[in-house]
Amino acid sequence: MVLLWGPGERRTMMVERSPAVVSISWGSMRVDGLPDGKDYMLYPGGGRPWDWTVSGTRHSPGIQPADVEELLAHGATVVVLSRGMDLKLEVDPRTLALLAERGVPVHVVQTEEAVRVYNELAETEAVGGLFHSTC
Repeated sequence: MVLLWGPGERRTMMVERSPAVVSISWGSMRVDGLPDGKDYMLYPGGGRPWDWTVSGTRHSPGIQPADVEELLAHGATVVVLSRGMDLKLEVDPRTLALLAERGVPVHVVQTEEAVRVYNELAETEAVGGLFHSTC
């Protein structure tokens, strides 16, 4: 559990910590508390393998709004989206618009940088992330 609070708030809120990414290499991810896999959807309290076919995500037009909706439903207040090891995965503009409308900060970066940012944020924030470990 991690304590979260905002400026001017008089109370604290307990939320479950987002699982740490232990390691990443081409086509392989190791996440604390989850079986090894290739692509992951991580959020406060857990995560699961990220199956692109569920939301219709493809390299282009990219990460779909439905993918980030699941992160938000699990309590993510900040989101990290990886674009793949070689930046081949795009992010659908509708996805970024959804996050902007909801006032959710988003980091869109190359996968190894996404892991670094996500793990750092997970120390103090209710972070969610989508990670693609190839292209």
